[in-house]
Amino acid sequence: MSSVIPTVREIFLLGGLLVFLLTFPTTYKPPTVSLSAIARLRSNDYYGEETEDVAPVTYESRFSLQQLSAPLTWGVGQVPKTDIVVHVPGWTMFDRLYFKNGTFYIVTDNPEEVPDMKLVISSGIPLTSGPADDLKRLPTEKDMKIINPDDAQKLFGTRAERLDGVTWVANDPKQFITHYYHWSAELIFGFWRAYSSLDPYIPPSGKTDLPAPRRMLFTRIDAANWRDYAAMNQWVLFNAFPSITMEFMDDWKERAASGHTYVFDRALLADRAAAIHGHIFLRTQRTAANAFALPGSVNWWEPLRNNVVGAAGVAPDKLMQYGERTPVITYISRQGWGRRMLIQEHHERLVRELYKLRDLYGYEVNVVSMDKLSRAEQLILSARTTIMMGVHGNGLTSLLWMKPTPRSTVMEFFFPGGFAHDYEYTSRALGMVHYGFWGDRAFTRPDVPEVAYPEGFQGNEIPIDGELVARICVERLSLSEEADD
Repeated sequence: MSSVIPTVREIFLLGGLLVFLLTFPTTYKPPTVSLSAIARLRSNDYYGEETEDVAPVTYESRFSLQQLSAPLTWGVGQVPKTDIVVHVPGWTMFDRLYFKNGTFYIVTDNPEEVPDMKLVISSGIPLTSGPADDLKRLPTEKDMKIINPDDAQKLFGTRAERLDGVTWVANDPKQFITHYYHWSAELIFGFWRAYSSLDPYIPPSGKTDLPAPRRMLFTRIDAANWRDYAAMNQWVLFNAFPSITMEFMDDWKERAASGHTYVFDRALLADRAAAIHGHIFLRTQRTAANAFALPGSVNWWEPLRNNVVGAAGVAPDKLMQYGERTPVITYISRQGWGRRMLIQEHHERLVRELYKLRDLYGYEVNVVSMDKLSRAEQLILSARTTIMMGVHGNGLTSLLWMKPTPRSTVMEFFFPGGFAHDYEYTSRALGMVHYGFWGDRAFTRPDVPEVAYPEGFQGNEIPIDGELVARICVERLSLSEEADD
């Protein structure tokens, strides 16, 4: 049989293929991805080793961070120590906080530098009055323990399973969780204020490079007991942080029962009972107030406001413009709610006075019952509102989504002699002015009364002078215009 002799064309093609196969592996370089987004979580000295500025893109690095979640190992070396990044009573941020068998561990050679433990954590029982209960809430070494590296190595062994990223840990009981105000204006409010102290230069646009919390952990409540009746808690959380995951008491117990040692890359621990020992809390009765002792931008709340209101369908450019157009007055009515309502005649007169402002000055006036609006409608209206008013109640939590400007004002109606800091403090914390009303008397900082809940506070005979309310509306809006000039 005669041999087959390749043609010149076949030889040329075969040679080209050979050259390609020999050169491709050495000349091809995969694209790279910057690690700046995770630099805050894993700085160059986080584990005592150098970290590359770039890393090859793999399927895992492109779509997850699981490859970064390898166990923290130290072998026969020293257990990496815990750093306390920021601390105020009730709000403490740790790098490398350990836990095992349900106990948190702070690994340090300098225990004297750790804050008083009662300012960090509590036993997690409900907040009730009485000296005996106060003692029961004090933490023990079962809740959190300070341990030196040598003892930590004996207890932990040679490794700890990592919970990567940023974790927000709430050590609070159910008592205040299932309430829109306490959830959004205390727990999330305090978490974000403490966390955002790491970026004290947040601009008016709300842009920040802070990585979103990876997970939220509740050590004292189960998965069925964190939502509120109005379904606002989940709206706020899942729209503020769309990728967040949640763990609860059962998950915590299962991790404890595993016998494994775990370590948080970064954990921000919130504890309401610990916060009540802070001197700022004692002045305001708001646990989140302690976090305002930390550095922070005047625009600290804008990232969350933008996300939560933006999820209702508002474009970012419109969010920035709210508060700069025709003033919007929103009266949140509780008439028909059955508790804490205005005298009906006073309600009707207030509405007439507000509509007079609309006709005379061109202000937009809205008289609404928040429970009759969808969540998106509530958020959009609140974001557009310049002056919000209503009887002390959960509806005023919507002030969180107002745009702080020189005009922004919250007006709260109390039964005469009664007062609570809830919305007064929250207004000021966001940079807005608050007025309280006792019928025909108005008061604002610094002349606010003591906290009191007299008989009638929860009743349906709360008086209000509609003419006085309307007059202060005009004063607030007019004075702001003069200041702008």
